[in-house]
Order: sequence, then C-alpha cells, then structure tokens
Amino acid sequence: MIFITAKFRVKPEDADRWPQIAAEFTEATRAEPGCLWFDWSRSLDDPAEYVLVEAFRDDAAGAAHVQSEHFRTAQRTLPPHLAETPRIVNVTVPQQGWSLLGEMAVPEGS
Repeated sequence: MIFITAKFRVKPEDADRWPQIAAEFTEATRAEPGCLWFDWSRSLDDPAEYVLVEAFRDDAAGAAHVQSEHFRTAQRTLPPHLAETPRIVNVTVPQQGWSLLGEMAVPEGS
C-alpha cells in the first residue's frame, strides 16, 4: 500500500473550521475504491496544524486519487486556507492494513 502522512499548517483564523473546509475533499477521497483510509487529526501542540494519515491500495489507486476531479478542486480551494505548503512523507509499505502494536498489547477481555 501507499502510506502517506502530511502536515497542514492552517491559517489561525481558519483552524477551527478546517474539518468543514476539507469535508468535501475528505468524503470524496474516502469514497474512492482504492482508498484504505483518510484520517485527519489536530496537533496537540499547535492548534493550527492538522495531520492527515492516508493510505491507498497500490500505485494505481494513488494515481487515480491525484488525477480525480475532487483532488483538482482541492488544489484550488484548500491552499487559500493554508499558512504554508503542506509537508509530506510518502512511502510504499508491503502490507494492506494496520499491524498491532505489540509493545502496548491490551489483554483480551480488558
């Protein structure tokens, strides 16, 4: 799978509204057949920073994502709300989902 993490620094005046600003893009991306997940989190240290964790089944699914109409729309509509260009980590991982974090295993029945 293609695993991507991106940090979005949003303009302070738009930070509280970012989930609504990005909602259409988020919903459309989650509906893509090759999208495994597309999840936003807000930084605990910087309320103007959002972290996007996304994964796509394979290269073809990633290509379909960046070639989609909703991606092109987001390229126009999201940057006016950003304070800087997002930063990204993009890697191919030889698995198709989340693994368990054994170092913090929770006993069954807890």
